[in-house]
Amino acid sequence: MKLLRLLFIFLSVPLFAQQGGMWIPSLLDGMNETEMKNLGMKMSAQDIYDVNNSSLKDAIVHFNGGCTSEMISNQGLLLTNHHCGYSQIQKHSSLESDYLEHGFWAKSLKEELPNPGVTATFIIKIEDVTEKILEGTTSAMSEADKQGIIEANIAKVVQNSPKEKYQENRVRTFYEGNQYMLFVVETFKDIRLVGAPPSSIGKFGSDTDNWVWPRHTGDFALFRIYADKNNNPAEYSEDNVPYTPKHFLPISLDGVAESDFTMVFGFPGSTDEYLPSVALEQIVETINPARIAIRDAALAIVDEYMRADPQIKIQYASKFARIANYWKKWRGETLGLTKSNAVGIKKDQERDLTAQMKKKGKQAEYGNLLPQFETYYTQIEPYSLAREYFLETALRNVELLTTAFQVYQLKQAYENRGEQSFNDRRDNLIASMNVKYKDYSSKVDKDVFEVLIALYAEKVDERFLPDSFKNMDVERLTEDVYSNSAFTNFESFKSLLEGDAETVMAKLEKDPGYQVARDMADAYFTKIAPDYEALRLNISGLERDYMKALLELSPKDARIFPNANSTMRVTYGQVKGYSPADAVYYEPVTHLDGVMEKYIPGDYEFDVPQKLIDLYNSKDYGPYAENGKIPVNFIGTNHTTGGNSGSPAIDAHGNLIGLNFDRVWEGTMSDYYYDPSLSRNIMVDIRYVLFIVDKYAGATNLIDEMKLVHPKKGKSKRKK
Repeated sequence: MKLLRLLFIFLSVPLFAQQGGMWIPSLLDGMNETEMKNLGMKMSAQDIYDVNNSSLKDAIVHFNGGCTSEMISNQGLLLTNHHCGYSQIQKHSSLESDYLEHGFWAKSLKEELPNPGVTATFIIKIEDVTEKILEGTTSAMSEADKQGIIEANIAKVVQNSPKEKYQENRVRTFYEGNQYMLFVVETFKDIRLVGAPPSSIGKFGSDTDNWVWPRHTGDFALFRIYADKNNNPAEYSEDNVPYTPKHFLPISLDGVAESDFTMVFGFPGSTDEYLPSVALEQIVETINPARIAIRDAALAIVDEYMRADPQIKIQYASKFARIANYWKKWRGETLGLTKSNAVGIKKDQERDLTAQMKKKGKQAEYGNLLPQFETYYTQIEPYSLAREYFLETALRNVELLTTAFQVYQLKQAYENRGEQSFNDRRDNLIASMNVKYKDYSSKVDKDVFEVLIALYAEKVDERFLPDSFKNMDVERLTEDVYSNSAFTNFESFKSLLEGDAETVMAKLEKDPGYQVARDMADAYFTKIAPDYEALRLNISGLERDYMKALLELSPKDARIFPNANSTMRVTYGQVKGYSPADAVYYEPVTHLDGVMEKYIPGDYEFDVPQKLIDLYNSKDYGPYAENGKIPVNFIGTNHTTGGNSGSPAIDAHGNLIGLNFDRVWEGTMSDYYYDPSLSRNIMVDIRYVLFIVDKYAGATNLIDEMKLVHPKKGKSKRKK
């Protein structure tokens, strides 16, 4: 089945008509290649993706399953965002060796630090397998029956498709189940930390500047991939050697200018560009406000403790950043969707689609889709809201409850699969918790628990609450839990899980922390999840048919792209400023001058290392300055989302010019609606990365590995 090439069908601004979209790299021939060349690209589609020869896709790496990274030397040197490697940097940090505070730079291979559990995945091949996956399904089947056949077919394709023994087959769905693609991948497991700037550079601006432009953040970190003697994936070993990639990205020293072509290549996580208006309205008016309120409360407490206690600041730095990231994103997303009238535009689009149905005689096939969406989203709203409160409270923001929920799952494993399963999972859980408790403070968590449990009891529909939550005394409950629960420190937690399964179960039932998590989980799995999942299954079927209608009834030149799903994608655009408000225009490039303008001595967000100040004052910029200034960040019209963090920004010739790490606040709604006038991705200028590595850190050993080029001048050099 041929892939229907798509972008957002309703873009109407001619200036941006060839931009936006997240495209599958194996299918760029034709329309996409023409558009990219019209925007200034000098490469071919085959230069970007080629199964038989080295191509750009061989330099693009899925970093630890959540971010993107790229190869920048023939010795396995890997570049990604500081925030993508933040938890690894944190784990290697202590009060005595605080790499978050001071940075880390390995001046030799022996100094590089291993990171157990971290992975780096390459895409070897992409193949359309839609016909094989949908074989045996019919439109008359129920959604449950259809999914059963599809899952069985996926298992067959994964099992029977050719691959090397060290490779893996994965099947992913596109266009809401209208297409399926097979990915053959290689995953490396020996990934070592090579270099990271201090947080005052890598996180400069921290939460205040997150999702904001102008930006001045050196958000990068360096790792290295190690392989066995045959250059294949292997577990960590001192005998492993630096990986030799099929391709690595040359680095441009020529910088960027307004309207330069930019391509971002990576693994965007999740988008929902084709939701009906009723779903988008629910997100804006119900779901996002609830999420924001919960994290408002949690972040305010954690922030106060972090500002007062250096030890807690280290313990909670990564957790705070993770929680704050989507909190601010949801706020900007809601603002952008409201400002751009996305719901109203969706309604207009739906009226146009309805007219096309009538015109082409498709009412019988598609005419009930929009009314059914209205019915199902009305029914699912209270369940969705209760689900968000459960996820945000029990699984994301109260650490004691998160740990207790994992033990709750341990109990389920025992009841469903017996003592051996219990023992195996119990041992793994204890091992993982030893690390987690290193960064845990019960006094911080206690205050978060008290506030969020009160919110949960107040905001969740009473029919979904555990009986124990009705008329509860929150203050008394909090004191009981944090005075008497074994979940408040590692030693008592470990002691709680000692013994055979029946002994552990008996102890658990007496623990007040476990009792709260158990009651919340039982209520969720009996009162919320079944109806929510049943409604979601029906909605998923509608979304598949709705997408089919869009593909079938849209104009031939419609550009509809598949939603992001953490698979490899290409997005292309140009370096562009933008106007977020009347009489306001933002230039597309920021400089080191702006860092100094924001500098606040001693502030955890806007402090600047003395050495960087000295380099600025002496103008000791090396070959990385332009017109006497060091560029720091720039923005473009590339359509990105979470997962694109760490993605390379690539120029017209295939050289590295920057490192994607964020979006502007007004454009975060691009997960649901891409507005070309507001949607901008934010990138670290690669010259700032080189400047920090070379002049700030003195890590010239790393610069020597790289291939530095001047594509605008027709020159290249490689330091030895």
